[in-house]
Amino acid sequence: QVQLVESGGGLVQAGGSLRLSCAAAGRTFNSYAMGWFRQAPGKEREFVAAIKWSGSSTYYADSVKGRFTISRDNAKNTVYLQMNSLKPEDTAVYYCAESIKMGVAVVRISSYDHWGQGTQVTVSS
Repeated sequence: QVQLVESGGGLVQAGGSLRLSCAAAGRTFNSYAMGWFRQAPGKEREFVAAIKWSGSSTYYADSVKGRFTISRDNAKNTVYLQMNSLKPEDTAVYYCAESIKMGVAVVRISSYDHWGQGTQVTVSS
């Protein structure tokens, strides 16, 4: 069973940076992609970024494009989300997720099979 553990959240001032990590323990050989999603209070969970385990394809929500960077370390089974120029509207619980279904749309919540417990990111103005 895959276990996803996020870390790196915290409180930061607007304009600051944070780097989130997601360690995938027990990742299977057929894992397809990893994604980051976020959920703010009173809002639905939304896509932030995704990366495939093979190749160099990355995907971003328009709201974070140019500010956030997703990357992976295959040897460590870890995915990172570098968040720069943070804004108060980035405040949310951030979740990492794993998809084992080949060829799915990585921006969709339904494409993901395993989820982490989430890490809080708070950006003060």
